[in-house]
Amino acid sequence: MPSRVAGATTVVRTPRAVRHGDVMSERFKVAARRGDAPPRAEDACRVGVMRRIAAARLRHCGLETMQGDVMVIISELLTNALLHSGTKEISLSITVRDGFLNVTVTDDMPGSATRKYVNDKAESGRGLALVEALVQENGGDWGTRDAGAETWCRLALPEEAR
Repeated sequence: MPSRVAGATTVVRTPRAVRHGDVMSERFKVAARRGDAPPRAEDACRVGVMRRIAAARLRHCGLETMQGDVMVIISELLTNALLHSGTKEISLSITVRDGFLNVTVTDDMPGSATRKYVNDKAESGRGLALVEALVQENGGDWGTRDAGAETWCRLALPEEAR
C-alpha cells in the first residue's frame, strides 16, 4: 500500500496544444573557432543542452510525436553552426505557424550551408543530407537566409496537432 502524506496534492500537467506561436527561443555564447581546431568541450555540450530543452518544450506543447526527427535536425544545425561558422553566438528558435513547426538556427556569420555529396568512406558531411531527408519525410522544406547566417527548416505538423 503506498503511503499517503496528509495534505499532499498531486499535480497533473496537461500539455498545451500550440496552434500558433513560439515554442522556444534560446541564444548561447561560444568561443570563436579558428581553422580545424575542435570546439571547446563546454561549447559542444551546449548542443546537447539545447536539444534537451527543445525536447521538453515539444512535450509541453503536445508535439512529442515530432520529437525524434526534430532532435536530429536541431543537433545537425547547431553542430554545423558551431563547427563551420566561426561565430561567438548561436541562437535556436522553434515556432509553430500556419500548420508547420519551424526550426531556425542563426549564427550571424555569412556563408551558406550547403548539402555535401560524400562517398561511403567519409566520416562526416552527411548532416544536411539527413536534415533534408527528415524535412522531406515530414512534408516540409529547408534553406538559408541572410547570406547564410540563418539556416531554417519547417516540418508539417501531424494532423492531430493542427
